[in-house]
Amino acid sequence: MRFHKAETAFFVFIALILTAALAIFYGWSLLHGPAEQLYMPGRVAAIEQLQVLLLAVMLLLAGTLVFGLFFIFPQIRTQVKEGGKLREMTASLSARSRNLEQAALTDGLTGMQNRRYFDDALKEYLGEFRRIGKPVGLMILDLDHFKLVNDTYGHDVGDEVLRSVGKCLKNMTRYHDVVARLGGEEFAIVAPNMDLELLQRFAERMRKAIASLAIDAGTAQLNVTSSVGLALWDREESAEDFYRRADKQLYEAKRQGRNRVCA
Repeated sequence: MRFHKAETAFFVFIALILTAALAIFYGWSLLHGPAEQLYMPGRVAAIEQLQVLLLAVMLLLAGTLVFGLFFIFPQIRTQVKEGGKLREMTASLSARSRNLEQAALTDGLTGMQNRRYFDDALKEYLGEFRRIGKPVGLMILDLDHFKLVNDTYGHDVGDEVLRSVGKCLKNMTRYHDVVARLGGEEFAIVAPNMDLELLQRFAERMRKAIASLAIDAGTAQLNVTSSVGLALWDREESAEDFYRRADKQLYEAKRQGRNRVCA
């Protein structure tokens, strides 16, 4: 078993103190007895021996003090500094890890949650709401003819459209709703504690709000519309089946002419 430098120094320090203590005890034993015995033959030699011993103890304690000040104390200071640096490094790595985790779950363009976050959150919501027996609604939105926006006005304007729609969705949803950009021009909202009627009315307000957005396209104001597919969880299906059912309704809204809600 190998000891660290500071541990070895500590053991040496304790050994020096114990040695000094034993020397003091030995000196006490030399003088132990009634005071009149000091005048007995042979006691003078013992006192002289004690003087030498006390001098040795003083030198030993002085050496221990020097050893502690110039060897042990620097070791402690070094360990404290290294410990401080390690704590700073750990805190920095933890913050970086949180930032990376947040970045991994956030859409870089809109600042919304991304598909990975949405998939995990949907599964967690279904598990929790199965336990408490409350409804969960799912809304899938897709912007109509978005490719035409990019082709006509450029990708910068297309990005601004996505940011504006994302901001609109976040402003109109509740704090416990999950709002995510799934990719491209497709968005999703998990809306708990809503029956189908409330969910449809909510989706209609959302659709109208998106249609009323006026996005600056340089020489003109651009308006976009969206198609929305809705599904209410049946409390049995998996997250994947639930999503597919809402997605089918989205395609039905597209088939019926876009800019509408299908449930």
